Order: sequence, then structure tokens, then C-alpha cells
Amino acid sequence: MPYIKGWDRAEFQSALSLLSDVVKRRGLSNGDLNYLMTSLGLLYLDKHGRSYDTISDVVKALECAKLEFYRRIAAPYEDGKRDSNGEVFL
Repeated sequence: MPYIKGWDRAEFQSALSLLSDVVKRRGLSNGDLNYLMTSLGLLYLDKHGRSYDTISDVVKALECAKLEFYRRIAAPYEDGKRDSNGEVFL
């Protein structure tokens, strides 16, 4: 889950601010987003070694991030579209 302690977030914030500046300046494509997520996964493997467990850790982190993103962002968006456009599942 993305809910880490505030002091842990602070350590990453300067790097995220630099990344945010790049995104604001040049934009971010689907491929760019994929590249960034893959690069973070590879950094994790570089730090912890390549094994079934560490590869699984990266896959789990991506899957859990996907699920939480869907729950918090996509599902409410879809609910709003259902309310404005009408129910499909009758």
C-alpha cells in the first residue's frame, strides 16, 4: 500500500519534485509511465538481488498499487459516469 510513514515520504519527496518538474515541462506518455515504474522495479532488484521472492515483491507492489489506484481513482470516476449516463447492469 502507498501509505508509508511521513518521514519515509519526506526522503523521496525531493526526487519526486524533480520528476514532477520534468513531467510538467515535457508531459508524460503511457510509455514514459511504464518506463518509470519498470525502472523502480529494477532498482528494487538491484538493491535486494534477483530471486523469485524479490521479483515477486515487485509484481506484488505493482499489483497492489494498481488495485489501490483503481479503488481510489477509477471506481469513483466510473460511479460518477454511471450516475450521469445511466446504469448498464440492470
